[in-house]
Amino acid sequence: MKQLMKEKMLVFPSYILDVVKQLNLTLDEFLLVIYFWNYLSVSFDVSEISKVIKIKENEVLSAFNALLSKGLITLDSFKDGNGKRTEVINLDKFYMLIDENLKKQEKKAEEVDIYTVFQTEFGRPISSMEYEIIRAWLEKGFSEEIILGALKEAVYNGVSNLRYIDKILYEWQRKGYKTMKEVSNRNMKSNGEAKELFDYNWLDDNE
Repeated sequence: MKQLMKEKMLVFPSYILDVVKQLNLTLDEFLLVIYFWNYLSVSFDVSEISKVIKIKENEVLSAFNALLSKGLITLDSFKDGNGKRTEVINLDKFYMLIDENLKKQEKKAEEVDIYTVFQTEFGRPISSMEYEIIRAWLEKGFSEEIILGALKEAVYNGVSNLRYIDKILYEWQRKGYKTMKEVSNRNMKSNGEAKELFDYNWLDDNE
């Protein structure tokens, strides 16, 4: 029992599980990835791996070949100072997948946050139609910064109307503004002259 307790524990970050699920890895492939994650820059020793993750050597080789074919790992070969050739596992491709997945999660979180900001600024829950309009802005390439800047402009003018915000966004797009810094710089060049953005009376427009 004491010997078992002294064995090194294999650890694996929980955020990696999403990638593992998406890749539909088998248990053997999963165990092998965990091993490579814990034993970085070590030579590929089938016998040693078999002992650590408790699966047969032929199962190690099968799982290894599956990971290679899926493009999740590569096997790099090099010579040491004595001229002996050594093969080492490279997880760079797996790390790239993890990075892409984390970025997708961050983007999703940002989209959730922007809807919350709209609800806070409007002082009410947004409707399903308003949700779709905001999502469409994001899909058309308007940055979150620009959308929230247009929202701020609308609120400043006392308008909680997406049509008004839509007009602001497309007016800024027409002028080539991509950041709020560009919008601010343009406003500074106007020497503080008050100017109506649109002729339409959006204050009287009720959705």
